[in-house]
Amino acid sequence: MFVLEENNSIANHFIAELRNVEVQQDSMRFRRNMERIGEIFAYEISKNLVYDECEIQTPLGLTNINLINQQPILATILRAGLPLHQGLLNYFDHAGSAFISAYRKVKKQGDFIIQAEYISAPDLTDKVVIVSDPMLATGKSMVLCCKELLSGYNIKELHIVSIIASQEGVNHVKANLPKAKLWIGAIDEELTSKAYIVPGLGDAGDLAYGDKI
Repeated sequence: MFVLEENNSIANHFIAELRNVEVQQDSMRFRRNMERIGEIFAYEISKNLVYDECEIQTPLGLTNINLINQQPILATILRAGLPLHQGLLNYFDHAGSAFISAYRKVKKQGDFIIQAEYISAPDLTDKVVIVSDPMLATGKSMVLCCKELLSGYNIKELHIVSIIASQEGVNHVKANLPKAKLWIGAIDEELTSKAYIVPGLGDAGDLAYGDKI
């Protein structure tokens, strides 16, 4: 597991602005900060991919350089994951994309279950798949969505990207997706009974795109 905040960098400033209740009033800034963090994660993940030596023709001759031998597939959970997805796509600009619609179905007693409603994806067989969602609270949504993808395809590598995670959510993902590699911006210890991360940053989807009905 890679935790971005454990290594001081400019990413700390982007995470701080995402958490800051005053900066959050600017939804465009909020989306852009998520996108920036996606770009940073793309760079970090790229160090773990497989490269082949390729020959490049320049105006003055030939040179060799190592290039990624297979672009990953970028998957995200709608709607909050879109800016983070875009940041990853800015760097993996030849990658395919997959989109997952998932939601909480509230029970009468106040508990909830997670339900995946729709998946749009290219062929993921033998591919590196990067699944992004800005918040990893209980981890149930992420595990459900990843298992849906794994049930339909023989995925070569699975990477999970989240900006803010709870320790409980990290533990749940590790227990249920032991082969996945986690890329986390910051980990918060507290998770409330209503599955809100504390201090967290609030509802990422609402802050990026406005309140839901």
